[in-house]
Amino acid sequence: MHTEAIARSYKRWAPIYDKTFGKITHAGRHHAVREVNATGGAVLEVGIGTGLALDLYEPSKVAVTGIDLSPDMLAKAQARAEAQGLRNVAGLHIMDARELAFDDESFDHVVALHIMSVVPEPRRVMAEMARVCRVGGTVLITNHFAREKGGWGVAAKLAAPMADALGWHSDFARAEVMSEPRLKLVEETRLPPFGLMTFLRFRRVA
Repeated sequence: MHTEAIARSYKRWAPIYDKTFGKITHAGRHHAVREVNATGGAVLEVGIGTGLALDLYEPSKVAVTGIDLSPDMLAKAQARAEAQGLRNVAGLHIMDARELAFDDESFDHVVALHIMSVVPEPRRVMAEMARVCRVGGTVLITNHFAREKGGWGVAAKLAAPMADALGWHSDFARAEVMSEPRLKLVEETRLPPFGLMTFLRFRRVA
């Protein structure tokens, strides 16, 4: 997908995102944030959207920085942080995930919640997330991945040509997030609803 198509799509999604796709992604969001809260530290949430996870991070243990390509989504995240008085939000920035404006090893955790099938050049995004995560830190991903068999696989293939309109690739391949050599997979868990989403936990290695 091109950045212009993403911006147009999420301008349409922004007003209704929380009550639609936000509901579907509930389990993955909570699963990832529990991992972050267990150890605490500085976390970068890539593609923070409307900030649905912001109030889940333990404020006494976690400092959150968020980025998103969509100004409309980010405006809602900013409004959410202000309305809830979230003092552990270190910053919310309009930024392309392919070119993160942070130093190497800036974060203890990097989180990408249901955005890898949205971003252009996902392998480049994975490389950037690995770069800004400290050695020994974690990169946490929740996403839908294409299946070769079954009803979900057929549905994903049928929806694939509508990627620009939907705002994500329904036939997104798991291989797109598995090739970064600095990231070692240490956990893979299927999530509700119906195992449609997958949680991946990577350890940043030297």
